[in-house]
Amino acid sequence: MARFLHMAANSAQARAWTSPFVAALRALGDLDIIEDGNKLCDDEAAACIRGYDVLITSWGARTTPAALAAGPGSLQYICHLTGGMREFIPLELVESAIPVTNWGNAQARAVAEGAVLLLLASLKGLRQRIDTIEAGDWRPPEEGFHSGMMWDLPLGVYGYGFIGRTFVDMVRPFGPRIRIFDPFATDLPDDSERVESLQALFTGSRAVAIHAGWTEETAGSVTAELLAQLPDGGILINTARGAIVDQQALFAELERGRLRAGLDVLVPPEQLPEEHPARRWPNLVLTAHSLSQPFPKDYVTEDAFEPMHHICLDNVRRHLAGESLNFRMDRARYELST
Repeated sequence: MARFLHMAANSAQARAWTSPFVAALRALGDLDIIEDGNKLCDDEAAACIRGYDVLITSWGARTTPAALAAGPGSLQYICHLTGGMREFIPLELVESAIPVTNWGNAQARAVAEGAVLLLLASLKGLRQRIDTIEAGDWRPPEEGFHSGMMWDLPLGVYGYGFIGRTFVDMVRPFGPRIRIFDPFATDLPDDSERVESLQALFTGSRAVAIHAGWTEETAGSVTAELLAQLPDGGILINTARGAIVDQQALFAELERGRLRAGLDVLVPPEQLPEEHPARRWPNLVLTAHSLSQPFPKDYVTEDAFEPMHHICLDNVRRHLAGESLNFRMDRARYELST
């Protein structure tokens, strides 16, 4: 029977490891879990991992030693249960003969769904409508209030990876004019417009949804100058990474009431002080980087699996059957993953 290993950094189990998931893995092979991997030096950790067929990593895992790239021993496959892996798996392993996968599109539907929610809430002025009724009035004042339709909306999409693609599929029935900027995407849908620069994306869009990964190139790429290109009442949606946006510049636009925004993410530490005025701006919806998380997280029932669990189990089965793996990493995908 195949031997599986998870080497956690310390005894506090990563939240991705649940009892039903562990049981499902143990139905496929012998699973060992080392809870204090950081107590091992790299040579000791590598020697241990070489005795297993499959290494399964995730949030909270010990960093996998790069030496395994040249000397894998029995190791045949590294399955990274979650998303970004730079903290856990060195590039040398991704470029070695050992196949490495991650959760692929596991979060795409949940994050894209959240982006659609924020777009509709911002477009319809939902927060201001609710605030107006709670204050004892009935209809928001016409002055300074914006509300519109998705139909024929010039909608910019910054990033067309797994989440961006899912977002476009979800908004398509509403009838916006979809404009996409992603220099790495080669197969844009026929009903969209390829935009060659961020400048052109912001200049020609009334709303922009950010779905780009966080890289050296994208960090801070949504500048004050780009935000100024959005028309009065324009909308910015961000469910990607807060640091992609010049937050100070965005907050200045929001404080003036010129733009609207729906933000699931902010710059680290991703939390505003209790007294911060942005918490009360009627043109801003904040969702605290939680839109993609199911609540409550009930892992008691035997069918309590998230998409990442299904993808991992499917890839482990594929590996055992000698079939091709889904979401195999290469250098390009590794550098774009966050």
